[in-house]
Amino acid sequence: MSKHLYANTGKLSRFIIRRDRIRIPVWLLALTTVTVATATAFTHLYPTQAERQALAEVMINPAMTAMVGPGYGLDHYTLGAMMAHQMLVFTAVIVGIMNILLVTRHTRADEEQGRIELIRSLPTGRLSHLAAAILVICGVNVLLALMHGFGLYLLNIDSMDLKGSLLYGATLGAIGIFFAAVTAFFAQLSESSRGTLGLSFAALGLAYMLRAIGDVSNETLSWLSPFGWVHATEVYVNNVWWPILLMLGTALVFAILAFYLNARRDLEAGFLPSKPGRKHASPFLQTPLGLALRIQRTGMVAWGIGLFILGASYGSVLGDTEAFFADNELMQEFLNPVEGMPLTEQFVAKLMSVISIFCTIPALMFVFKLKGEEKNNRTEQVLARAVSRTRLLGSYFIIAFAGGLLMLSLAAAGMGVAATAAMDSIPFGTFMQAAWVYLPAMWVMIGMAVLFIGVAPQFSGFTWLYLIYSFVVVYLGGLFQFPDWMVNVTPFSHIPQLPIEEMAFTPVIMLTVIALVLIASGFIGYNKRDITG
Repeated sequence: MSKHLYANTGKLSRFIIRRDRIRIPVWLLALTTVTVATATAFTHLYPTQAERQALAEVMINPAMTAMVGPGYGLDHYTLGAMMAHQMLVFTAVIVGIMNILLVTRHTRADEEQGRIELIRSLPTGRLSHLAAAILVICGVNVLLALMHGFGLYLLNIDSMDLKGSLLYGATLGAIGIFFAAVTAFFAQLSESSRGTLGLSFAALGLAYMLRAIGDVSNETLSWLSPFGWVHATEVYVNNVWWPILLMLGTALVFAILAFYLNARRDLEAGFLPSKPGRKHASPFLQTPLGLALRIQRTGMVAWGIGLFILGASYGSVLGDTEAFFADNELMQEFLNPVEGMPLTEQFVAKLMSVISIFCTIPALMFVFKLKGEEKNNRTEQVLARAVSRTRLLGSYFIIAFAGGLLMLSLAAAGMGVAATAAMDSIPFGTFMQAAWVYLPAMWVMIGMAVLFIGVAPQFSGFTWLYLIYSFVVVYLGGLFQFPDWMVNVTPFSHIPQLPIEEMAFTPVIMLTVIALVLIASGFIGYNKRDITG
Protein backbone atom coordinates (compact mmCIF):
# COMPACT_ATOMS: atom_id res chain seq x y z
CA MET A 1 0.00 0.00 0.00
CA SER A 2 2.75 2.44 1.03
CA LYS A 3 4.72 1.57 -2.10
CA HIS A 4 1.70 2.51 -4.17
CA LEU A 5 1.43 5.88 -2.39
CA TYR A 6 5.02 6.78 -3.32
CA ALA A 7 5.13 5.35 -6.84
CA ASN A 8 7.61 7.07 -9.20
CA THR A 9 8.90 9.44 -6.52
CA GLY A 10 12.36 9.13 -8.05
CA LYS A 11 11.19 10.28 -11.47
CA LEU A 12 9.37 13.24 -9.93
CA SER A 13 12.51 14.13 -7.96
CA ARG A 14 14.51 14.25 -11.18
CA PHE A 15 11.75 16.37 -12.73
CA ILE A 16 11.96 18.89 -9.85
CA ILE A 17 15.75 19.01 -10.12
CA ARG A 18 15.49 19.66 -13.85
CA ARG A 19 12.98 22.49 -13.32
CA ASP A 20 15.30 24.12 -10.75
CA ARG A 21 18.59 23.34 -12.48
CA ILE A 22 19.45 27.06 -12.46
CA ARG A 23 17.55 28.30 -9.41
CA ILE A 24 19.07 25.85 -6.90
CA PRO A 25 22.73 26.30 -7.98
CA VAL A 26 22.29 30.07 -7.86
CA TRP A 27 20.97 29.88 -4.28
CA LEU A 28 23.76 27.53 -3.17
CA LEU A 29 26.58 29.44 -4.84
CA ALA A 30 25.29 32.83 -3.66
CA LEU A 31 24.92 31.75 -0.02
CA THR A 32 28.28 29.97 0.07
CA THR A 33 30.11 32.79 -1.68
CA VAL A 34 28.73 35.43 0.68
CA THR A 35 29.63 33.34 3.73
CA VAL A 36 33.17 32.63 2.55
CA ALA A 37 33.66 36.25 1.46
CA THR A 38 32.46 37.49 4.86
CA ALA A 39 34.89 35.22 6.68
CA THR A 40 37.69 36.48 4.44
CA ALA A 41 36.66 40.09 5.04
CA PHE A 42 36.78 39.57 8.81
CA THR A 43 40.45 38.57 8.55
CA HIS A 44 41.23 41.93 6.92
CA LEU A 45 38.89 44.06 9.05
CA TYR A 46 40.04 42.66 12.39
CA PRO A 47 43.60 41.34 11.90
CA THR A 48 44.70 41.73 15.54
CA GLN A 49 43.32 40.25 18.74
CA ALA A 50 43.11 43.74 20.28
CA GLU A 51 40.69 44.88 17.55
CA ARG A 52 38.60 41.75 17.96
CA GLN A 53 38.41 42.26 21.73
CA ALA A 54 37.29 45.86 21.16
CA LEU A 55 34.48 44.55 18.98
CA ALA A 56 33.59 41.95 21.62
CA GLU A 57 32.83 44.78 24.07
CA VAL A 58 30.32 46.22 21.59
CA MET A 59 28.65 42.80 21.28
CA ILE A 60 27.56 43.00 24.95
CA ASN A 61 25.19 45.83 23.96
CA PRO A 62 21.56 44.60 24.36
CA ALA A 63 20.74 45.87 20.87
CA MET A 64 23.50 43.74 19.36
CA THR A 65 22.37 40.80 21.50
CA ALA A 66 18.88 41.15 20.08
CA MET A 67 20.25 41.28 16.53
CA VAL A 68 22.78 38.44 16.53
CA GLY A 69 22.26 36.65 19.85
CA PRO A 70 24.21 36.65 23.13
CA GLY A 71 27.95 36.55 22.65
CA TYR A 72 29.98 33.45 23.40
CA GLY A 73 33.74 33.17 23.44
CA LEU A 74 33.96 36.92 24.11
CA ASP A 75 36.89 36.47 26.48
CA HIS A 76 38.98 35.32 23.53
CA TYR A 77 37.05 36.60 20.52
CA THR A 78 38.63 34.67 17.66
CA LEU A 79 37.74 35.07 13.99
CA GLY A 80 35.81 31.79 14.15
CA ALA A 81 33.80 32.85 17.18
CA MET A 82 33.15 36.25 15.57
CA MET A 83 32.02 34.64 12.32
CA ALA A 84 29.63 32.20 14.00
CA HIS A 85 28.29 34.72 16.51
CA GLN A 86 27.59 37.51 14.03
CA MET A 87 26.72 35.64 10.83
CA LEU A 88 25.21 32.26 11.68
CA VAL A 89 21.73 33.46 12.73
CA PHE A 90 21.51 35.93 9.84
CA THR A 91 22.52 33.25 7.33
CA ALA A 92 20.05 30.84 8.96
CA VAL A 93 17.25 33.35 8.31
CA ILE A 94 18.18 33.54 4.61
CA VAL A 95 18.43 29.74 4.40
CA GLY A 96 14.95 29.58 5.94
CA ILE A 97 13.64 31.98 3.29
CA MET A 98 15.21 29.87 0.53
CA ASN A 99 13.51 26.72 1.81
CA ILE A 100 10.14 28.41 2.24
CA LEU A 101 10.23 29.66 -1.35
CA LEU A 102 11.41 26.34 -2.82
CA VAL A 103 8.94 24.15 -0.92
CA THR A 104 6.00 26.45 -1.65
CA ARG A 105 6.94 26.47 -5.33
CA HIS A 106 6.91 22.66 -5.54
CA THR A 107 3.89 21.98 -3.33
CA ARG A 108 1.01 24.43 -3.05
CA ALA A 109 2.02 26.57 -6.05
CA ASP A 110 2.16 23.50 -8.32
CA GLU A 111 -1.21 22.41 -6.97
CA GLU A 112 -2.67 25.87 -7.47
CA GLN A 113 -1.55 25.96 -11.10
CA GLY A 114 -2.90 22.52 -11.87
CA ARG A 115 0.42 20.73 -12.32
CA ILE A 116 -0.21 18.19 -9.57
CA GLU A 117 -3.59 17.28 -11.05
CA LEU A 118 -1.80 16.61 -14.32
CA ILE A 119 0.88 14.55 -12.55
CA ARG A 120 -1.70 12.49 -10.65
CA SER A 121 -3.34 11.57 -13.94
CA LEU A 122 -0.11 9.65 -14.64
CA PRO A 123 0.99 6.46 -12.81
CA THR A 124 2.22 8.22 -9.65
CA GLY A 125 1.31 7.80 -5.99
CA ARG A 126 -0.86 10.13 -3.95
CA LEU A 127 2.10 11.25 -1.84
CA SER A 128 4.76 11.01 -4.55
CA HIS A 129 4.94 14.70 -5.38
CA LEU A 130 5.23 15.83 -1.76
CA ALA A 131 7.82 13.13 -1.08
CA ALA A 132 9.82 14.15 -4.15
CA ALA A 133 9.76 17.83 -3.13
CA ILE A 134 10.93 17.09 0.41
CA LEU A 135 13.63 14.68 -0.80
CA VAL A 136 15.04 17.22 -3.24
CA ILE A 137 14.96 20.07 -0.72
CA CYS A 138 16.65 17.88 1.90
CA GLY A 139 19.34 17.07 -0.66
CA VAL A 140 19.78 20.77 -1.36
CA ASN A 141 20.28 21.47 2.35
CA VAL A 142 22.81 18.64 2.71
CA LEU A 143 24.72 20.09 -0.24
CA LEU A 144 24.49 23.54 1.33
CA ALA A 145 25.89 22.18 4.60
CA LEU A 146 28.85 20.53 2.87
CA MET A 147 29.64 23.56 0.72
CA HIS A 148 29.65 25.84 3.76
CA GLY A 149 31.57 23.42 5.93
CA PHE A 150 34.40 22.70 3.52
CA GLY A 151 34.34 26.24 2.08
CA LEU A 152 35.06 27.76 5.50
CA TYR A 153 37.62 25.09 6.38
CA LEU A 154 39.57 25.62 3.15
CA LEU A 155 40.13 29.27 4.10
CA ASN A 156 42.77 27.88 6.47
CA ILE A 157 41.98 30.27 9.31
CA ASP A 158 43.42 29.04 12.62
CA SER A 159 40.25 29.39 14.70
CA MET A 160 38.03 27.80 12.01
CA ASP A 161 38.92 24.11 12.15
CA LEU A 162 37.25 21.25 10.27
CA LYS A 163 34.98 20.17 13.14
CA GLY A 164 33.65 23.67 13.74
CA SER A 165 33.25 24.38 10.02
CA LEU A 166 31.27 21.20 9.48
CA LEU A 167 29.06 22.12 12.45
CA TYR A 168 28.57 25.60 10.93
CA GLY A 169 27.37 24.00 7.69
CA ALA A 170 25.32 21.33 9.47
CA THR A 171 23.51 24.00 11.50
CA LEU A 172 22.49 25.82 8.33
CA GLY A 173 21.42 22.57 6.67
CA ALA A 174 19.36 21.53 9.72
CA ILE A 175 17.56 24.86 10.02
CA GLY A 176 16.88 24.68 6.28
CA ILE A 177 15.30 21.23 6.62
CA PHE A 178 13.31 22.50 9.61
CA PHE A 179 11.71 25.32 7.62
CA ALA A 180 11.22 23.05 4.60
CA ALA A 181 9.15 20.69 6.77
CA VAL A 182 7.26 23.57 8.40
CA THR A 183 6.39 24.98 4.96
CA ALA A 184 5.26 21.54 3.73
CA PHE A 185 2.98 21.39 6.79
CA PHE A 186 1.52 24.86 6.14
CA ALA A 187 1.01 23.90 2.48
CA GLN A 188 -1.57 21.38 3.72
CA LEU A 189 -3.36 23.95 5.89
CA SER A 190 -3.68 26.77 3.37
CA GLU A 191 -5.40 26.39 0.04
CA SER A 192 -3.20 28.93 -1.79
CA SER A 193 0.51 29.54 -2.31
CA ARG A 194 0.10 33.06 -0.98
CA GLY A 195 -1.40 31.72 2.24
CA THR A 196 1.38 29.14 2.55
CA LEU A 197 4.03 31.84 2.12
CA GLY A 198 2.27 34.10 4.59
CA LEU A 199 2.03 31.43 7.29
CA SER A 200 5.60 30.25 6.72
CA PHE A 201 7.11 33.74 6.79
CA ALA A 202 5.03 34.58 9.85
CA ALA A 203 6.50 31.51 11.56
CA LEU A 204 10.00 32.57 10.54
CA GLY A 205 9.47 36.13 11.77
CA LEU A 206 7.92 34.93 15.04
CA ALA A 207 10.86 32.58 15.59
CA TYR A 208 13.33 35.41 15.07
CA MET A 209 11.43 37.79 17.37
CA LEU A 210 11.12 35.14 20.09
CA ARG A 211 14.88 34.60 19.98
CA ALA A 212 15.61 38.33 20.01
CA ILE A 213 13.27 39.04 22.96
CA GLY A 214 14.37 35.92 24.80
CA ASP A 215 18.08 36.65 24.40
CA VAL A 216 17.60 40.08 25.95
CA SER A 217 15.02 39.41 28.68
CA ASN A 218 14.04 35.75 29.16
CA GLU A 219 16.18 32.80 28.09
CA THR A 220 13.19 30.43 28.12
CA LEU A 221 11.68 32.26 25.14
CA SER A 222 14.87 31.68 23.15
CA TRP A 223 14.49 27.93 23.60
CA LEU A 224 11.05 28.11 21.95
CA SER A 225 12.67 29.39 18.76
CA PRO A 226 14.69 27.31 16.27
CA PHE A 227 17.02 30.29 15.92
CA GLY A 228 17.73 29.90 19.63
CA TRP A 229 18.77 26.31 18.86
CA VAL A 230 20.99 27.60 16.06
CA HIS A 231 22.72 29.90 18.50
CA ALA A 232 23.04 27.12 21.08
CA THR A 233 25.46 25.22 18.83
CA GLU A 234 28.18 27.75 19.83
CA VAL A 235 30.14 26.98 16.69
CA TYR A 236 33.95 27.35 16.81
CA VAL A 237 33.86 27.74 20.62
CA ASN A 238 32.19 24.71 22.27
CA ASN A 239 30.88 22.98 19.10
CA VAL A 240 27.60 21.63 20.57
CA TRP A 241 25.98 19.12 18.18
CA TRP A 242 22.78 18.07 19.98
CA PRO A 243 20.72 21.15 18.82
CA ILE A 244 21.13 19.73 15.31
CA LEU A 245 19.27 16.61 16.41
CA LEU A 246 16.59 18.79 18.01
CA MET A 247 16.06 20.69 14.74
CA LEU A 248 15.99 17.52 12.62
CA GLY A 249 13.68 15.72 15.07
CA THR A 250 11.19 18.59 15.06
CA ALA A 251 11.40 18.76 11.28
CA LEU A 252 10.58 15.03 11.11
CA VAL A 253 7.43 15.62 13.19
CA PHE A 254 6.26 18.40 10.86
CA ALA A 255 7.05 16.27 7.80
CA ILE A 256 5.02 13.34 9.15
CA LEU A 257 2.11 15.69 9.84
CA ALA A 258 2.41 17.08 6.31
CA PHE A 259 2.22 13.60 4.76
CA TYR A 260 -0.70 12.63 7.01
CA LEU A 261 -2.70 15.74 6.13
CA ASN A 262 -1.81 15.46 2.45
CA ALA A 263 -3.14 11.91 2.36
CA ARG A 264 -6.45 12.95 3.94
CA ARG A 265 -7.37 16.13 2.11
CA ASP A 266 -8.83 16.70 -1.32
CA LEU A 267 -6.74 18.13 -4.11
CA GLU A 268 -6.71 21.99 -4.09
CA ALA A 269 -8.32 22.02 -0.63
CA GLY A 270 -6.81 23.17 2.68
CA PHE A 271 -7.60 22.43 6.30
CA LEU A 272 -7.85 26.05 7.34
CA PRO A 273 -11.34 27.37 6.65
CA SER A 274 -11.20 29.81 3.79
CA LYS A 275 -12.97 33.07 4.30
CA PRO A 276 -15.80 33.36 1.82
CA GLY A 277 -15.45 36.41 -0.33
CA ARG A 278 -18.11 39.02 -0.81
CA LYS A 279 -20.77 38.28 -3.36
CA HIS A 280 -20.00 41.55 -5.11
CA ALA A 281 -16.65 43.33 -5.18
CA SER A 282 -16.52 46.86 -3.81
CA PRO A 283 -16.33 49.67 -6.38
CA PHE A 284 -12.66 50.26 -5.50
CA LEU A 285 -11.75 46.58 -5.95
CA GLN A 286 -13.28 46.68 -9.42
CA THR A 287 -10.67 49.24 -10.48
CA PRO A 288 -7.18 48.18 -11.68
CA LEU A 289 -5.63 50.09 -8.78
CA GLY A 290 -7.84 48.37 -6.22
CA LEU A 291 -7.11 44.94 -7.68
CA ALA A 292 -3.35 45.57 -7.81
CA LEU A 293 -3.39 46.84 -4.23
CA ARG A 294 -5.42 43.85 -3.03
CA ILE A 295 -3.07 41.24 -4.47
CA GLN A 296 0.00 42.98 -3.03
CA ARG A 297 -1.25 44.04 0.39
CA THR A 298 0.33 41.08 2.23
CA GLY A 299 3.73 41.81 0.74
CA MET A 300 3.42 45.51 1.55
CA VAL A 301 2.61 44.81 5.20
CA ALA A 302 5.45 42.29 5.53
CA TRP A 303 8.02 44.59 3.93
CA GLY A 304 6.82 47.54 5.99
CA ILE A 305 7.22 45.67 9.28
CA GLY A 306 10.59 44.26 8.22
CA LEU A 307 12.03 47.61 7.19
CA PHE A 308 10.79 49.31 10.36
CA ILE A 309 12.56 46.63 12.41
CA LEU A 310 15.69 46.97 10.26
CA GLY A 311 15.73 50.72 10.80
CA ALA A 312 15.16 50.29 14.55
CA SER A 313 18.00 47.77 14.80
CA TYR A 314 20.39 50.23 13.12
CA GLY A 315 19.14 53.10 15.25
CA SER A 316 19.59 51.19 18.50
CA VAL A 317 23.37 50.92 18.03
CA LEU A 318 23.98 54.55 17.12
CA GLY A 319 24.69 55.41 20.77
CA ASP A 320 27.94 53.39 20.63
CA THR A 321 29.00 54.53 17.17
CA GLU A 322 31.27 57.40 18.22
CA ALA A 323 33.43 55.27 20.52
CA PHE A 324 33.50 52.31 18.16
CA PHE A 325 34.62 54.18 15.06
CA ALA A 326 37.07 56.39 16.94
CA ASP A 327 39.23 53.37 17.85
CA ASN A 328 39.01 51.45 14.57
CA GLU A 329 41.04 52.68 11.62
CA LEU A 330 39.63 50.19 9.14
CA MET A 331 36.08 51.10 10.02
CA GLN A 332 36.99 54.75 9.53
CA GLU A 333 38.21 53.87 6.02
CA PHE A 334 34.89 52.15 5.47
CA LEU A 335 33.07 55.29 6.56
CA ASN A 336 35.49 57.67 4.78
CA PRO A 337 34.94 60.33 7.49
CA VAL A 338 34.59 64.07 6.84
CA GLU A 339 36.83 66.30 8.95
CA GLY A 340 35.04 68.16 11.74
CA MET A 341 31.74 66.25 11.52
CA PRO A 342 30.48 63.91 14.29
CA LEU A 343 31.03 60.28 13.33
CA THR A 344 27.50 59.38 14.41
CA GLU A 345 25.92 61.77 11.91
CA GLN A 346 28.26 60.50 9.18
CA PHE A 347 27.24 56.96 10.03
CA VAL A 348 23.56 57.97 9.79
CA ALA A 349 24.18 59.37 6.29
CA LYS A 350 25.94 56.15 5.29
CA LEU A 351 23.16 53.98 6.70
CA MET A 352 20.48 55.99 4.89
CA SER A 353 22.14 55.37 1.54
CA VAL A 354 22.07 51.63 2.22
CA ILE A 355 18.55 51.62 3.67
CA SER A 356 17.25 53.56 0.67
CA ILE A 357 18.53 50.73 -1.56
CA PHE A 358 16.81 48.15 0.65
CA CYS A 359 13.58 50.17 0.39
CA THR A 360 13.91 50.20 -3.40
CA ILE A 361 13.58 46.39 -3.47
CA PRO A 362 9.85 46.28 -2.50
CA ALA A 363 9.14 49.30 -4.73
CA LEU A 364 10.54 47.39 -7.71
CA MET A 365 8.66 44.25 -6.70
CA PHE A 366 5.39 46.21 -6.62
CA VAL A 367 5.79 47.40 -10.21
CA PHE A 368 7.24 44.10 -11.50
CA LYS A 369 4.12 42.35 -10.20
CA LEU A 370 2.48 43.44 -13.46
CA LYS A 371 5.03 41.39 -15.39
CA GLY A 372 4.14 38.34 -13.27
CA GLU A 373 0.44 38.87 -13.88
CA GLU A 374 1.09 39.01 -17.63
CA LYS A 375 3.21 35.84 -17.45
CA ASN A 376 0.35 34.03 -15.68
CA ASN A 377 -2.14 35.13 -18.34
CA ARG A 378 -4.17 37.30 -15.99
CA THR A 379 -3.46 40.68 -17.58
CA GLU A 380 -5.58 39.93 -20.64
CA GLN A 381 -8.60 39.38 -18.39
CA VAL A 382 -8.28 42.95 -17.13
CA LEU A 383 -7.53 44.47 -20.52
CA ALA A 384 -10.52 42.65 -22.01
CA ARG A 385 -12.69 45.11 -20.08
CA ALA A 386 -12.88 48.86 -20.55
CA VAL A 387 -9.39 49.36 -19.09
CA SER A 388 -6.62 51.08 -21.02
CA ARG A 389 -3.02 49.92 -20.89
CA THR A 390 -1.98 53.28 -19.48
CA ARG A 391 -4.44 52.90 -16.62
CA LEU A 392 -3.30 49.34 -15.92
CA LEU A 393 0.43 50.16 -15.87
CA GLY A 394 -0.32 53.39 -14.02
CA SER A 395 -1.99 51.44 -11.20
CA TYR A 396 1.14 49.41 -10.54
CA PHE A 397 3.32 52.49 -10.94
CA ILE A 398 1.27 54.40 -8.33
CA ILE A 399 1.63 51.51 -5.87
CA ALA A 400 5.39 51.39 -6.46
CA PHE A 401 5.67 55.17 -6.12
CA ALA A 402 3.59 55.41 -2.92
CA GLY A 403 4.94 52.13 -1.56
CA GLY A 404 8.53 53.29 -1.97
CA LEU A 405 7.78 56.46 -0.02
CA LEU A 406 6.02 54.43 2.68
CA MET A 407 8.88 51.94 3.01
CA LEU A 408 11.49 54.69 3.20
CA SER A 409 9.44 56.53 5.82
CA LEU A 410 8.93 53.42 7.95
CA ALA A 411 12.63 52.52 7.89
CA ALA A 412 13.62 56.08 8.80
CA ALA A 413 10.95 56.22 11.52
CA GLY A 414 12.24 52.96 13.01
CA MET A 415 15.78 54.28 13.06
CA GLY A 416 14.67 57.63 14.46
CA VAL A 417 12.56 56.14 17.25
CA ALA A 418 15.31 53.75 18.36
CA ALA A 419 18.08 56.35 18.04
CA THR A 420 16.28 59.10 19.95
CA ALA A 421 15.61 56.57 22.74
CA ALA A 422 19.34 55.83 22.96
CA MET A 423 20.66 59.39 22.55
CA ASP A 424 19.38 62.92 22.07
CA SER A 425 22.04 64.44 19.81
CA ILE A 426 20.11 63.98 16.52
CA PRO A 427 16.46 65.14 16.22
CA PHE A 428 13.86 62.70 14.88
CA GLY A 429 13.10 64.95 11.89
CA THR A 430 16.71 64.69 10.70
CA PHE A 431 16.28 60.96 10.08
CA MET A 432 13.17 61.57 7.97
CA GLN A 433 14.88 64.28 5.88
CA ALA A 434 17.97 62.10 5.39
CA ALA A 435 15.72 59.32 4.06
CA TRP A 436 13.32 61.31 1.88
CA VAL A 437 16.17 62.97 0.00
CA TYR A 438 16.84 59.56 -1.62
CA LEU A 439 13.41 59.47 -3.28
CA PRO A 440 14.67 60.78 -6.68
CA ALA A 441 17.22 57.93 -6.85
CA MET A 442 14.43 55.47 -6.06
CA TRP A 443 12.28 57.06 -8.78
CA VAL A 444 15.06 56.46 -11.32
CA MET A 445 15.06 52.76 -10.41
CA ILE A 446 11.26 52.61 -10.64
CA GLY A 447 11.46 54.43 -13.97
CA MET A 448 13.92 51.85 -15.25
CA ALA A 449 11.53 49.07 -14.20
CA VAL A 450 8.63 50.79 -15.99
CA LEU A 451 10.80 51.19 -19.09
CA PHE A 452 11.67 47.48 -19.18
CA ILE A 453 8.03 46.46 -18.65
CA GLY A 454 6.98 48.75 -21.47
CA VAL A 455 9.72 48.02 -23.97
CA ALA A 456 11.57 44.77 -23.22
CA PRO A 457 10.16 42.84 -20.22
CA GLN A 458 12.46 39.89 -20.93
CA PHE A 459 15.44 42.05 -19.92
CA SER A 460 13.91 43.41 -16.70
CA GLY A 461 16.45 41.40 -14.67
CA PHE A 462 19.02 44.08 -15.52
CA THR A 463 17.17 46.38 -13.10
CA TRP A 464 18.05 44.03 -10.23
CA LEU A 465 21.67 43.77 -11.40
CA TYR A 466 21.85 47.56 -11.48
CA LEU A 467 20.45 47.76 -7.95
CA ILE A 468 23.02 45.20 -6.71
CA TYR A 469 25.77 47.18 -8.43
CA SER A 470 24.53 50.35 -6.69
CA PHE A 471 24.56 48.58 -3.33
CA VAL A 472 28.16 47.39 -3.76
CA VAL A 473 29.39 50.82 -4.87
CA VAL A 474 27.52 52.76 -2.17
CA TYR A 475 28.22 50.32 0.66
CA LEU A 476 31.85 49.50 -0.08
CA GLY A 477 32.90 52.56 -2.06
CA GLY A 478 34.77 54.12 0.87
CA LEU A 479 36.66 50.92 1.60
CA PHE A 480 37.70 49.95 -1.94
CA GLN A 481 38.08 53.46 -3.37
CA PHE A 482 36.26 52.75 -6.64
CA PRO A 483 37.07 55.12 -9.57
CA ASP A 484 34.77 58.11 -9.98
CA TRP A 485 33.08 56.82 -13.13
CA MET A 486 31.96 53.69 -11.31
CA VAL A 487 30.50 55.75 -8.48
CA ASN A 488 28.81 58.23 -10.82
CA VAL A 489 26.96 55.48 -12.71
CA THR A 490 24.56 54.82 -9.83
CA PRO A 491 21.84 57.41 -8.99
CA PHE A 492 22.29 56.88 -5.23
CA SER A 493 25.78 58.40 -5.29
CA HIS A 494 24.44 61.78 -6.51
CA ILE A 495 22.12 62.32 -3.57
CA PRO A 496 23.35 64.86 -0.97
CA GLN A 497 24.18 63.02 2.24
CA LEU A 498 22.07 64.71 4.89
CA PRO A 499 22.74 65.67 7.66
CA ILE A 500 26.49 66.06 7.01
CA GLU A 501 26.11 67.89 3.66
CA GLU A 502 24.08 70.89 2.55
CA MET A 503 20.99 70.24 0.45
CA ALA A 504 21.92 70.31 -3.27
CA PHE A 505 18.88 70.74 -5.53
CA THR A 506 20.60 70.42 -8.93
CA PRO A 507 21.37 66.66 -8.82
CA VAL A 508 18.00 65.94 -7.23
CA ILE A 509 16.17 67.80 -10.02
CA MET A 510 18.30 66.09 -12.68
CA LEU A 511 17.51 62.65 -11.30
CA THR A 512 13.82 63.52 -11.19
CA VAL A 513 13.91 64.55 -14.86
CA ILE A 514 15.69 61.30 -15.79
CA ALA A 515 13.06 59.34 -13.89
CA LEU A 516 10.25 61.16 -15.72
CA VAL A 517 11.83 60.40 -19.10
CA LEU A 518 12.20 56.71 -18.23
CA ILE A 519 8.63 56.49 -16.96
CA ALA A 520 7.17 58.26 -20.00
CA SER A 521 9.16 56.00 -22.35
CA GLY A 522 7.91 52.95 -20.50
CA PHE A 523 4.26 54.00 -20.79
CA ILE A 524 4.66 54.72 -24.53
CA GLY A 525 6.28 51.32 -25.07
CA TYR A 526 3.61 49.48 -23.07
CA ASN A 527 0.90 50.94 -25.26
CA LYS A 528 2.66 49.74 -28.42
CA ARG A 529 4.07 46.29 -27.64
CA ASP A 530 2.22 42.98 -27.82
CA ILE A 531 0.74 41.68 -24.56
CA THR A 532 1.56 37.99 -24.20
CA GLY A 533 -1.02 37.02 -21.61
